[in-house]
Amino acid sequence: MSGSFFQAVYAVVKQIPKGRVVTYGDIARAIGHPNRARFVGFAMRTCPDTLPWHRVVMADGTITGGDFAPVRKALLEQETIPFLPDGRVDLGACRFRIVSER
Repeated sequence: MSGSFFQAVYAVVKQIPKGRVVTYGDIARAIGHPNRARFVGFAMRTCPDTLPWHRVVMADGTITGGDFAPVRKALLEQETIPFLPDGRVDLGACRFRIVSER
């Protein structure tokens, strides 16, 4: 994917307020590429540290990130993000609705 795709992803991630999360698919839809959630994931692998990268989760609320998943969960817990008993983020309680420019 092109650099402009990544920049569009990062522009959305920048909007996510503290205490809220979005999914990879939410971001893909917001930037006009509804079938590109996986590519959003690729973009997030090189996301600038200045962005709230930890606020992006899978469609079912699962926290991804391999070795960084525990760090991501700790950051979300610090923001009082609610979790379900199985460890997934409670999307119904804290999902941010992105305002798309498209």
